[in-house]
Amino acid sequence: MAWFQNVGIIAKQHVDARVAATVTRAVRQLGAQGVQTHFEEQTAALLERSDGVSIHTLGERCDLVLVVGGDGTFLHAARMLAEYDVALVGINLGRLGFLVDILPDEIEPRLEQILSGAYDADTRILLDARIGGQETPERALNDVVVHKWNSVRMIEFETYIDGQFVNAQRSDGLIVATPTGSTAYALSGGGPLLNPRLDALLLVPICPHTLSNRPLVVPGGSRIEIRICDLEPEQVRLTCDGQVDLPLEDAGVIQIERSRRRVRLLHPRDHDHYRILRAKLGWGGHTHSDTPC
Repeated sequence: MAWFQNVGIIAKQHVDARVAATVTRAVRQLGAQGVQTHFEEQTAALLERSDGVSIHTLGERCDLVLVVGGDGTFLHAARMLAEYDVALVGINLGRLGFLVDILPDEIEPRLEQILSGAYDADTRILLDARIGGQETPERALNDVVVHKWNSVRMIEFETYIDGQFVNAQRSDGLIVATPTGSTAYALSGGGPLLNPRLDALLLVPICPHTLSNRPLVVPGGSRIEIRICDLEPEQVRLTCDGQVDLPLEDAGVIQIERSRRRVRLLHPRDHDHYRILRAKLGWGGHTHSDTPC
């Protein structure tokens, strides 16, 4: 009997002939192992099915969700399903694929392994971001970014960590990233790569005016507050995972902290974080014909 009895499927919505074919193969494999399959609404429509449900219903019904697409699709699914503590598995139809690590031509053997309990579990932290006195937070798996908007001018802000003043800076903004997000926007901003199992947060300035303003790694339980100086609401935005854009309106204070929720990822047993970094970032392998020194 499979370890997971109710499996949901969420697929990316861009026009891509591979999506329907990949989902169909996954469904066939799930059916062969006696698993009940549930489809998110837009995914069902993609397959011309009428039994799709909302992503929230998917979270309530399922103990495992397959995400077919790239990291962007996975980020969206992770944020929406964070409240339900459902495990996620990524099938890569995107480009970089740091989060989605099953290749389409490996679907059958990989799903068979995972459904039989042969997998590695990985728990990732999320960020909660609030603007002003906002009660319900915005969530992010990769990063929360405060950045300039509709202007070439830099913004000026102060950063506080656990109530202590850190610095004031003029820059294009600030990236607050999880270890998962250290391979995303924070990497292009010159930030370090963090092992995703670390309980830490990363602060990376975007094009700071002062060259001594460097990335900062702080404990995962830190409470970060960003205060915008002389706020002009139409010139500053807050963005979560590059997908959710929020205006600051009249509130120039942003609070960011580790969420009480986590994301559970399941990987094939031979999952190797550093092998993925080598492949995705073009690092060199062994020096002599892939033979260790």
